[in-house]
Amino acid sequence: MQIFSDFDGTISIRDVTDIVLSCFAGSQWEDIEQEWKDGRIGSAECMRRQIPLIRATRHELDALLDTVAIDPGFVAFRDYCRESGLPVTVVSDGVDYFIRHVLALNGIRDLPVIANILTHRGVEGQDTYALAPSAATAGCSAGSGVCKCKVIGGIERQIYIGDGRSDFCVSGRAGLVFAKGKLAEYCSDQGISYIAFDDFTDLIPKMQAALPGIARAPRALLQSSIA
Repeated sequence: MQIFSDFDGTISIRDVTDIVLSCFAGSQWEDIEQEWKDGRIGSAECMRRQIPLIRATRHELDALLDTVAIDPGFVAFRDYCRESGLPVTVVSDGVDYFIRHVLALNGIRDLPVIANILTHRGVEGQDTYALAPSAATAGCSAGSGVCKCKVIGGIERQIYIGDGRSDFCVSGRAGLVFAKGKLAEYCSDQGISYIAFDDFTDLIPKMQAALPGIARAPRALLQSSIA
């Protein structure tokens, strides 16, 4: 059994890429974003055009990423999954560097992260950024930079945790879906079975109820997720 979790808006409180673009890119990024929301381009093209708009040094970028908060219950959830023998992989249509930085800031360095790859060049005092899809997950039929369906394909029992548009396709392929936000609305509209959740604090008991064969959460973990 394998657990896959989205990052932006699921593990992180807010979309990290949007935070970065809001601070360091001109208003053009919002025009590109609207094209994506209108369905005129896929998310891969959207982000490939947005990321080069970033005007910040690596130090400035890291300082902003240091302010990004994650779900207060996620560390306890990660610990619970580890003790229960449930591997967790972060799979995101976001940016690998942003995700790894935010996770490391919260003491999480052991989780596999599958996401779009940020490249950086510093030439004559000017930092430039670009985005490339993960080679193993490129070629998404929905136009995403990371094909989440390809990531979970072939794994017999998958648990998927997500909240938004990039999770729509994969929600119909996972064995068990925990959903909130737009993903929960989509699953309801499409008749896809899912378990609603608000944050990672209540995911442990809900997972135990759905999968009674897995280990009971150590009391200390449950207490830390509630505190």
